[in-house]
Parts: sequence; C-alpha cells; structure tokens
Amino acid sequence: MKNIVLIGMPGVGKSTVGVILAKALGYQFIDSDLLIQKREKKLLREIIKEDGLERFIEIENEVNRAIEDTDSVIATGGSAIYGKEAMEFFFQNAIVVYLKLDYEELKHRVGDPHKRGVVLRNNQTFYDLYEERCPLYEKYAHVTVDAKGLDVGELMQNINTKLLL
Repeated sequence: MKNIVLIGMPGVGKSTVGVILAKALGYQFIDSDLLIQKREKKLLREIIKEDGLERFIEIENEVNRAIEDTDSVIATGGSAIYGKEAMEFFFQNAIVVYLKLDYEELKHRVGDPHKRGVVLRNNQTFYDLYEERCPLYEKYAHVTVDAKGLDVGELMQNINTKLLL
C-alpha cells in the first residue's frame, strides 16, 4: 500500500497519532523532522538560526522529497507544505492526510509558539501563520480529518475510517 503522509499545523498530533497508526497498520513510522536533524547534524532551531528560514525550507523539501521508503506513515513538519517538489511527490505517490484543527484549540495546545519551536517571520503572528498554511494543507490533502476534541485513539479511528482501512 502507499505511504500515508500526515500534514498539519504544529500541535495537531501528527507524530503522536503517526506512531500509533504505523503500529496498527504494521508500517514503519518516519518523522521527517528527525530525518532533517540527522542529515544536518543539528537541531531544527539551530538550522533556522544559523542558515535562516528559507534555507531550512529548502532542506526540508530536499529531505522530504528523498524519502523512498514504502509502507510507512510519515509525519511531516508543519512547514513541509512550503516544499513544492516534495509535496507534489507525496501527492502523486502517497495518501496525504491533513489533520485539521481550528485555531482556538490549536492555540491552546501549542501555547507559546516560540517555546514550541514554531518559527514565525518578523511581525508574523501564530494566527497569520495558521491563515497562511491552511489553504496549502487543503491543496495537497487527499483526505482531511478534523481533530477537534478528539483524543489520539479517536483521531486514529477517524483516519482509518476516512482511508477505509
């Protein structure tokens, strides 16, 4: 079966539900943020601080596009949707699942976006980032699953139902 790629804002539960979903399907779990850190031998925040946000997005795009594993659940970073080549590759070769969450619940889960490691451009608010990214998540998603008010088990069940697994 095709890979399942989870996209969505930070705090929506991509990594958490991804691990459980992979176990349930007998798939491998891949966290693309960890692949980036391994390749660059730096933490994400160090890459962004030293090389800048635009270079980080280029690196993220390169790493995501290079994932050749099969039968995997891939949790991407929230900014993965800025990498056009990788997202088009995922869209053509995997099932892309957008884990959607309304802004208020997301804000509650994330708390301080800076402490969470969410990178905002100068004068950009977390709400601005949310508004910028949501249309991109929708553009690349084959399936959208609303995570509002769901625990991890319920979220996984809704993903399974949408994917007819």
